[in-house]
Amino acid sequence: MLVAGNWKMNLSHADAVGLAADVVAAVAADADDVGVAVCPPAIWLDAVAERLRDSEVRLGAQNVHPAASGAFTGEVAASMLDDLGVEYVIVGHSERRQLFGETSAFVAEKVRAAQAARLAPILCVGETLEERESGDAEAIVLAQLADSLAEVESADLVVAYEPVWAIGTGRTASPEQAQAMHAAIRGALAARFEEGEDIEILYGGSVKPDNAAELFAQPDLDGALVGGASLDAASFAAIVAAARASMDADDAC
Repeated sequence: MLVAGNWKMNLSHADAVGLAADVVAAVAADADDVGVAVCPPAIWLDAVAERLRDSEVRLGAQNVHPAASGAFTGEVAASMLDDLGVEYVIVGHSERRQLFGETSAFVAEKVRAAQAARLAPILCVGETLEERESGDAEAIVLAQLADSLAEVESADLVVAYEPVWAIGTGRTASPEQAQAMHAAIRGALAARFEEGEDIEILYGGSVKPDNAAELFAQPDLDGALVGGASLDAASFAAIVAAARASMDADDAC
C-alpha cells in the first residue's frame, strides 16, 4: 500500500523543508507497513531530499519530460530526478492534461522515460463529471489507461484513479464508485501485463482523514494520492494511519 502526497505548486522553501521534517516525524511508526512518499515542487526537490535522508519517507516528483536532454526550457529530465534520489514521478495528472494540453500519447512517452531512469511513474487517469453523468466513465478511463500505456512493456508503475470532478472540490467518489472503477482498472492491467494484478492502484480526489478509512476498506484500493490534505502533516499522517489500520485488518482476516 502507498500513500503519496502531491504538494502541487505550494509552499516556500522553509515551509517545504519544515513540512518534510514534520511528515518524517509523524509517519515514522507506519513506514514499515505503508509506503509513504511526498511530491514537492521541482524547485524544492533537493532540499526536501536532504530532509528525508535516512528516513523511510520516499521522494516523488510532480512531472517529468520524456526527452533525455535538450532545448526544453523549464523542463526536467528523468535522469535529473534520479540524480536527486527521486523514486516516484506523477504523470498524466488531470491538471496537466486539462491545463497544459498533455495527450495520453505524450503521457505514455513520460511513462517509458521514467521507467528507463528507474523511476516508478504514478500514472493518473480519471473522468470528468460530464463523462460520469453520461454513463461513459468506465469506458473513458479504460481508454485513457490503454493510451497512456502505449508501448509500455514493464509493470513497474503505480496507477492513480482520480475522478476529475473530485479533485480539489471537496467531493469524493463514494467507496462503491471508487471500488467499481478500481476493479475495472485492475482487470485491464491484468490483461495488459503478466504481473498486472499486482500493480498498486491508488485513489485520489479529496482524500481526507474522515473518509480515508472507508475508502481503504475497499478490496481494490491500494492507497491514495493525496492533494490538499498532504499539506498538513497531521492530516497526512492520519491518512497514513488509516491505510495502516486497513492493512492490519486485512492481515487479521
